[in-house]
Amino acid sequence: MTDILTQLEEKRAAARLGGGQRRLDAQHAKGKLTARERLNVLLDEGSFEEWDMFVEHRCHDFGMEDNKIPGDGVVIGYGTIAGRPVFVYSQDFTVLGGSLSETHAAKICKVMDQAIKAGIPIIGLNDSGGARIQEGVASLGGYAEVFQRNVLASGVVPQISLIMGPCAGGAVYSPAITDFIFMVEGSSYMFVTGPDVVKTVTHEDLTADELGGAKMHSRTSGVAHGAFANDLEMLMRTRELMSYLPLSNREEAPSYPSHDPLDRPSAVLDQIIPDNPNTPYDMKHVIAEIVDDGEMFEIHKDFASNIICGFARIEGRSVGIVANQPLVLAGCLDINASRKAARFVRFCDAFNIPLVTLVDVPGFMPGLSQEVGGIISQGAKLLYAYAEATVPKVTLITRKAYGGAYDVMASKHLRGDVNYAWPSAEIAVMGPEGAARIIFREDAADADALKARTDEYREKFANPFVAAGRGYIDDIIMPRNSRRRLGRALAMLKDKELTNPPRKHDNLPL
Repeated sequence: MTDILTQLEEKRAAARLGGGQRRLDAQHAKGKLTARERLNVLLDEGSFEEWDMFVEHRCHDFGMEDNKIPGDGVVIGYGTIAGRPVFVYSQDFTVLGGSLSETHAAKICKVMDQAIKAGIPIIGLNDSGGARIQEGVASLGGYAEVFQRNVLASGVVPQISLIMGPCAGGAVYSPAITDFIFMVEGSSYMFVTGPDVVKTVTHEDLTADELGGAKMHSRTSGVAHGAFANDLEMLMRTRELMSYLPLSNREEAPSYPSHDPLDRPSAVLDQIIPDNPNTPYDMKHVIAEIVDDGEMFEIHKDFASNIICGFARIEGRSVGIVANQPLVLAGCLDINASRKAARFVRFCDAFNIPLVTLVDVPGFMPGLSQEVGGIISQGAKLLYAYAEATVPKVTLITRKAYGGAYDVMASKHLRGDVNYAWPSAEIAVMGPEGAARIIFREDAADADALKARTDEYREKFANPFVAAGRGYIDDIIMPRNSRRRLGRALAMLKDKELTNPPRKHDNLPL
């Protein structure tokens, strides 16, 4: 018995050593944690239960039979974050560059299958050179097996991808299917084809960071939902994100005790709307006054900043915040803002997280580039997401709500449950001056006459009373009371039940 126990400890030690001390040191020299160190930070201390530590690849080509390392380049298992269970896999770049083999993929699939059955989130820590070339199609088949499970898990359990090193070729499509992708600045990158291939094919001379680095994907492409300075910061922020998410679609949004009074009034909100309707203000200040302790976990912070998406709490319960940002592009909805918010709304709906929508939108962004880029179908994604959502939806119009953008932003017509407006709200087809120029064309050349017509239109529509008179707005509320009114509405809707007609699946305008 003593011999087998000694052998067991030796094998465990070999597996924990990964690709060897030299490669572990090289990982540290790059400012990166190792696969197991990352899990130690992400998970509660002592909670990790590892599976398949002794699994080895079965390849016998190209000398691979002499290059077997226990674990085969990925650490899998489960643990807890703040006491709540989570499945994890962490690729080990020190073992054959973290390359994915048939057995490597099978290990990942094992925890994904269990996560779906148990209703527990899955977090993947990606740090891999891609498919293991020596295994050929077996490696490619392994990727497809992972993709299939990503699809089956979508909307069932939260899936988070942490890109902590290279992620290239077919490897990028697993994270792309998951709910959230986070990257590390300077040490992680994602692309379908690398810089060398790009240079050969298109003659573009780019670095890996320029082609698929964290800044590019978090600010320009929108592939990444956030970028962080180092491994440690990303792992700690992921722990924070998990506190807002339910374990699965079978659970309600998580709730924690709150010491922030719901009836806390806000004098700031009474003064926040500028006298000039064309002067911007920071919608994040509005959010901070409404949510618990002014705290929000923002998603896609640096991408499509004309709309704000993030998780917060009101009376201790998780809510999804969607808000136009007047500071950027006047809060217009453009292609990127529409798809950013649509994806976020659909996530919240899938996981029973109520939606709070703050509206100050002058319309959809005009211009040839927007039309050529498909603003019609892209904008329809956000419309579709709100119309399809069955979770509680509470909307507050702070200032402008013009044109089709009024409809799209969780209006009463898209099954908004409770729709409020501040006295400063302007709900109309378009701005007063533009409307006057169209309705009273004969007066357009006369500045005084046009001004009078503009004032006439403004008096009629640059207020919330017409919409309230038709029941499209449930109440016009004082800004200082916004937190209390929104919180009470959410409490009233806690047990809301609403189902969509039965169907195999929807046909979202992709």
